[in-house]
Amino acid sequence: MSDFDLVIRNGRIATASDVFAADIAVRDGVIAALGKGLAPGKREIDAAGRWVLPGGIDSHCHVEQLSGMGLMCADDFYSATVSAAFGGTTTIIPFAAQHRDMKIPEVVADYGKLAREKAVIDYGFHLILANPDDTALQTDLPKAIRDGITSLKVYMTYDKLKLDDHQLLDVLSVAAREQALVMVHAENHDMIRWLAHRLLEQGHTAPKFHAVAHDPLAEAEATNRAIALSRLLGVPLLIVHVSGQEAIHTIRRAKQRGAAVYAETCPQYLFLTAEDLDREGLQGAMFCCSPPPRDKESQEAVWAGMKDGTLYTYSSDHAPYRFDKSGKLPKGDATTFKEMANGVPGLELRLPLLFSEGVMAGRISMQEFVALTATNHAEMYGLSGRKGTIAVGADADLGIWNQDREITVTATMLHDNVGYTPYEGRQLKGWPEIVINRGRVVIENNELKVERGSGQFLKRKPSDMLADPTGISAAVARQMLRSLVGMGGPA
Repeated sequence: MSDFDLVIRNGRIATASDVFAADIAVRDGVIAALGKGLAPGKREIDAAGRWVLPGGIDSHCHVEQLSGMGLMCADDFYSATVSAAFGGTTTIIPFAAQHRDMKIPEVVADYGKLAREKAVIDYGFHLILANPDDTALQTDLPKAIRDGITSLKVYMTYDKLKLDDHQLLDVLSVAAREQALVMVHAENHDMIRWLAHRLLEQGHTAPKFHAVAHDPLAEAEATNRAIALSRLLGVPLLIVHVSGQEAIHTIRRAKQRGAAVYAETCPQYLFLTAEDLDREGLQGAMFCCSPPPRDKESQEAVWAGMKDGTLYTYSSDHAPYRFDKSGKLPKGDATTFKEMANGVPGLELRLPLLFSEGVMAGRISMQEFVALTATNHAEMYGLSGRKGTIAVGADADLGIWNQDREITVTATMLHDNVGYTPYEGRQLKGWPEIVINRGRVVIENNELKVERGSGQFLKRKPSDMLADPTGISAAVARQMLRSLVGMGGPA
C-alpha cells in the first residue's frame, strides 16, 4: 500500500535559503515528507538531473479586467491560468478592479465568479480602489480585507483611477488599521499630461512618444511622494513595476533611512528598452506599458536592485491586449500613443526569462531566483508557510525544471490570447517541464492535465511585512504626528 499520493525522487531542490538533494513526498496536496529513502507513492516522478523549485507566484497580473480606458484585456481566467502554469507559475494574484461608479462588494463577487468557473491553478485577489468614499473606507474595504483580500492597489495617474494625496493618506490610514498592504502605481499624472499634450500638439503621435511622455522623472517624483505619505503615517508601502534608475535610487535611500518601503519590478524592465517602441508604423505599440521600458543603464539598475534587495519581488504585470482594434489600436492606423492600450503580456515567460538570463547567465543565484519569483511574494502577500517554498506542511506547488532545455520564443508556442510576444525570437535556456499545484500534476509533456475551474481561491492573511522591524514603528509614527500638532511627550 502506498504511503503517499506522489513522490518526486532524485531532484536537486532549491528554496530561497538552501540548495539540497532530497525526495519530496506529497499527501492530500501538501508536502508530507522530505528526505531520502521515502516510502513509495501512488505515483512517482524521477527528477534526476533536474531542479525542483517552488511553483512561481505572480502577484501582479491583469486578468479578465476592464481597463481605465474601458478596454477588456485579452485573457480570461482560463487562458491566463493555463499560460501561467505552462511557465511554471502555480499561483496568481490579479486585480478585482473597482471603477468609480462601482461598489466594492459587487466587484469582488463578480470577479470571484469568473475565477471559480475558469481558473486551473490557485489564485487570490488584490482590490483596485478608485473611489475611496466613506462607504468604501469604513465598510466595504474592511470587509474585503477580512474576507482575505489583504492588499489593494491605488493609482497616482490615469484620469479615471488616480487618487490625490489626501485620498492616499485616507487609504493608508485604513490600511494601517485593518492590516492591509497598499500597492502604488507611482507616476506624476500632471507631468505626463503636460508632456503628452505638447507632443500631440506638435504632431508627435507615434508609439515611441509614449516613452517620452512618461519621463523617468515622473516615476521618480511620484515614488518619492508616495514614500513620504507612507512615512508620515508609518505605514508600509509597495511600489509596483519600478522601471527607472532614479526611482530605484529613491527607494534605496528611503530604505536606508528606515522606511518600510518595498518595490517590485518586471521582465519588461530587464529585457526591453524604449528603443523597442521606435519601430515602423505602429509596431512599437506592442511594447507600450506604463511605466515604459527605459534604457540600458536602467536595466543594469534593475539587476542591481534585485541583487541588493531594493526590488523585492519580480512579477509580470501581465496586461494582455491584442494588436488590433480590441486593444492596442482602438482607432486603427489613426491611433495615437495616448489612445493605445497600455500593457504587455508576460505571464508565461516571466520565470523562463529570469531563469535563463539571471540564473543561467550567472547574474543571480538559484536561491535569489526562488526568492524573487515565489518566496518573497508569499511573505509580502500573506501566503507564507503555505506557498512559495518547499517544506513539510506547505502546499505541494512545484516546478521541475530542465536547465539544459533550449527554447526559441515564439508567440505560437505560448498559451495566452494575445497573439504576439515582445520577446519573439529570444533564445532561452531552461524550462519547467512538469508543473504541480497542490499535488496535482498540471503540466506534463507539454500538455494541460487539469480541468477548467479546478484552481482554488486563497483567502490571505495580513502580510508578514506589515510588522517589518526595519520600518518606522507605530510608536515612532505616533510621536511624529504628536510633534506636528504640538502634543509632545512619549508615545
